[in-house]
Amino acid sequence: MSEKKTLTVKLVRSVAGTRQSHRDTVRGLGLRKLNSTRVLEDTPAVRGMINKVDYLVQVL
Repeated sequence: MSEKKTLTVKLVRSVAGTRQSHRDTVRGLGLRKLNSTRVLEDTPAVRGMINKVDYLVQVL
């Protein structure tokens, strides 16, 4: 059995004043409040979402 790779993503900047599509992407990653974290599966789709809002999140 192969163990799935994961990424821990943390919202480090507020989404206030950002584009609606970027706010939707942050929401799609499962992040709500500032400093909230999520452990996500390492897939190309998740990587693309993180790259889109890289100025708002931090990958731990």
